[in-house]
Amino acid sequence: MDKRILALIAVSIATLIYGVNYTIAKEVMPIYIKPFAFILLRVAGGTLLFWFAGLFVKSQKIEKGDYKKIFLAAFFGTALNMLAFFKGLSLTAPISASVIMVTSPIMVLIFSSILIRQAISIRRILGIFIGLAGAILLIAYGNSNNADAANSNFGNFLVFINAASYGLYLVLAKDLILKYHPIVFVKWLYFFGLFFVIPFSYNELTEVVWQEIPTNIYWNIGFVIVFTSCITYLFNLYGLSKLKPTTVSVFIYLQPVIATIYALIVGSDSLNFVKVIATIIIFLGVYLVTKQVDKSTK
Repeated sequence: MDKRILALIAVSIATLIYGVNYTIAKEVMPIYIKPFAFILLRVAGGTLLFWFAGLFVKSQKIEKGDYKKIFLAAFFGTALNMLAFFKGLSLTAPISASVIMVTSPIMVLIFSSILIRQAISIRRILGIFIGLAGAILLIAYGNSNNADAANSNFGNFLVFINAASYGLYLVLAKDLILKYHPIVFVKWLYFFGLFFVIPFSYNELTEVVWQEIPTNIYWNIGFVIVFTSCITYLFNLYGLSKLKPTTVSVFIYLQPVIATIYALIVGSDSLNFVKVIATIIIFLGVYLVTKQVDKSTK
């Protein structure tokens, strides 16, 4: 199979995991575990898993100059974006958070043009804004379950900070993942990120009453640590090694769609005409952006 097709499949699976993660993580926070404590569990668990996986891949020595780049990527790709995302998710509704995340491709375009001087074509910009318009339509008129949002405005702002941070990380990580094996890179990414996260999260972790957490919530925690933290990073890193940052980031457009579908499956939302139209618009935006990237690649 063509490596580009494999990369697109990998990024699609990662997007699927991210889509259901909004609801799964929301069920844990803040009732059983506060957001920053959850992030410490996520990053610590990811660090252990990736360093264990690193035992089974060929060892690579990190160049001294690249430690600074990985350190910076860890701040934006592990610490800031995760802390902002889970705190924001605890304050707003899952579908709202998934829609705010579609601003990330716009940030990728901006950072790419500034840092790596990537040209921004009119067609790619049009695709991004069409996708964004569909996502806004979905959240503004297609969702009726925002009652659990404690402070949605501030929560949405934090999710936007997460989206911008993740967009910058995608650009910063591009060259590093081409140089190093994905597991070698990400184990250092999580290792440095852990040092950023601990000062913000330790106190909240000591407040967790573990014996009061139901079994299904433990499964949710395990899903976030193994799939959302590890599988998605590896799949997205593989995608980054074969695709442009803008192509990888544009799959974020699918997250509101997946979040809505999952909400329908678990019975926490309903389908209406607006959601169907918004979904079609989002897919159109994804098509325009990925089609343009295909041409430039060829």
